[in-house]
Amino acid sequence: MKTVLVIGGGGREHAIVDALSRSPQVGKIYCAPGNAGIGLQAENVPLKDTDVEGLKAFALEHAVDLTVVGPEAALAVGIVDAFRAAGLKIFGHTRAATAIESSKEFAKRLMAKYNIPTAAYRSFSDYDEALAYVSARPFPAVLKYDGLAAGKGVVIASDLEEARKALADMLLDHAFGQGKVVVEDFLTGPEFSFLCFVDGDRVYPMPLSQDHKRAYDGDEGPNTGGMGAYTGLPFITAEDREFAYMEIMCKAASAMVSEGLPLSGVLYGGLMKTPQGIKVIEFNARFGDPETEVVLPLLKSDIYDIFEGVASGREVSDPEWSDGVTLGVVMASKGYPGSYQKGFEIEGLDLVDAQVYHMGTVIRDGKVLTNGGRVLMIVCGGKDLAAARACVYEQLAKIRCENLFFRKDIAHRAFF
Repeated sequence: MKTVLVIGGGGREHAIVDALSRSPQVGKIYCAPGNAGIGLQAENVPLKDTDVEGLKAFALEHAVDLTVVGPEAALAVGIVDAFRAAGLKIFGHTRAATAIESSKEFAKRLMAKYNIPTAAYRSFSDYDEALAYVSARPFPAVLKYDGLAAGKGVVIASDLEEARKALADMLLDHAFGQGKVVVEDFLTGPEFSFLCFVDGDRVYPMPLSQDHKRAYDGDEGPNTGGMGAYTGLPFITAEDREFAYMEIMCKAASAMVSEGLPLSGVLYGGLMKTPQGIKVIEFNARFGDPETEVVLPLLKSDIYDIFEGVASGREVSDPEWSDGVTLGVVMASKGYPGSYQKGFEIEGLDLVDAQVYHMGTVIRDGKVLTNGGRVLMIVCGGKDLAAARACVYEQLAKIRCENLFFRKDIAHRAFF
């Protein structure tokens, strides 16, 4: 039986642990640092996801057969490079290949060079130059910090004052660190997420999903890490999916091989169906969160085979997926994505008849407490979205916690 280490401690990692627990090949799962829910299916290890030396020592000491990386932060500090150098098998991209996510400018240059459809752009390191450029163009303006910002480094400025503040945050106050700003043309249309397992030129697609970034119903409020997601997108045709697969995901994988930076993990395409066709909003170098929580429950194949094959550079069979759809709703701490309090007790989880993925929880004195901005995600499957949606909101009503809120309109684009 195989021993697996999963790195990370959020809902994405809980979904990965849950999928691995269904593999007949997997005997022991460790998760670093894990959370309260993950601890029910794996052994939590008190190591930070960026503690490369500590995690490497743990994997060697515990004869870990395969490590699976969840968060972008771990990839960006070179955990894959360090593990491979130590002879450890690991699923995830090298630090250099992670540039497809960690540098917006790199990704934009790559798309321009290899004719992958995306919005026109310019990048700036000087505040005054950036402000002058934005001032002379129509609004809204899309401003992206050129680096990792935990999903919060993008501002869609509706007027000059909003643009001025965002540019000052990024280029004068260095809110996300030292870096450039990419200014893009504003595109319109529904967004969707396309996740693929990628090993060099081999690209294995997963079901399409749609995330909900805004905090409140009706897509109002500030951007978050994601308040819910669903599969089975009614606005994407088979032709759309084929175009996105061949002309975007496969092209991007081949482009990275041509650049000497082959991918060996998950490539996430944040895409938009515009009136001019499907275009790339962004690439990420790992599983999306909360998309992973609605995509992986549909996987019928053994995920260990896929992870191990990609990590070994070995071709694997095309993954099989269920025909049904899934829908998931995030429960978040009041105040998120701004400041919020932790430590509130969550009751009623034992009554829930659905998949509960823990995102930011901890157990103290036998009680499950809130321990993050996004706290839980409740996911139901169904023959169609109406069934899945009804199931999720029925189960959400069973959970009691005075400091949690959630959106009541997940998948609204599919219904209204």
